Amino acid sequence: MRAIRIRDWPAGERPRERLVQEGPGQLSDAELLAVLLGQGVRGLSAIEMARGLLLRFGGIRGVLNAGPGTLTELHGIGPVRAALLVAARECCWRYMGEKLAPGRALGSPRDSENFLLARLRDRPHEVFCCIFLDNRHRVLAFEELFRGTIDSTTVHPREIIREAICRNAAAVILAHNHPSGVAEPSDADRLITRRIQSALELVDIRLLDHFVVGDGVCVSFASRGLL
Repeated sequence: MRAIRIRDWPAGERPRERLVQEGPGQLSDAELLAVLLGQGVRGLSAIEMARGLLLRFGGIRGVLNAGPGTLTELHGIGPVRAALLVAARECCWRYMGEKLAPGRALGSPRDSENFLLARLRDRPHEVFCCIFLDNRHRVLAFEELFRGTIDSTTVHPREIIREAICRNAAAVILAHNHPSGVAEPSDADRLITRRIQSALELVDIRLLDHFVVGDGVCVSFASRGLL
């Protein structure tokens, strides 16, 4: 029996039409992915392909985190569809990043948390970052300064000081991820934070916060009273 194509479905059941009429929030993960995929392949509708991707990668987060090389190995996912999925993830990053675009003032710690979660939660290795701010807490730059292994990274306070002075920063926010997914600050995290804070104070730059990013959780040193 010939597979029924999505375009042969009743209009009220087609993902693209439902997205327009009812809004994207009414669609399932499979339906949203089907809209990105556009159409199916012989024997598989776009919905069936999307369900296969979700099963293969454990959810929409896993699908968007998959690299183009991995995606193109799958049946029906050629270079064009793989590029669309990778582009969708980059759009998500940039959407979150607009709140930390140069010249914008940070409205609340939540702005930083959402951006950092989007950028760092799925990194397979530890990354140490800085957000440099002016005296009105407007973003000057976001920089990934140090990259380490799956469970640690070496941080040099002098490099942070150099970057802050080059940007004429008045304040700094630190951030790093824990690839284990556990966001609880370690003793090493506390120690390096104190060292960086002391170094910044010598050049009259304030350390506003240090965020530790885990799997869907972002812990703030400031909110814990650790600064």
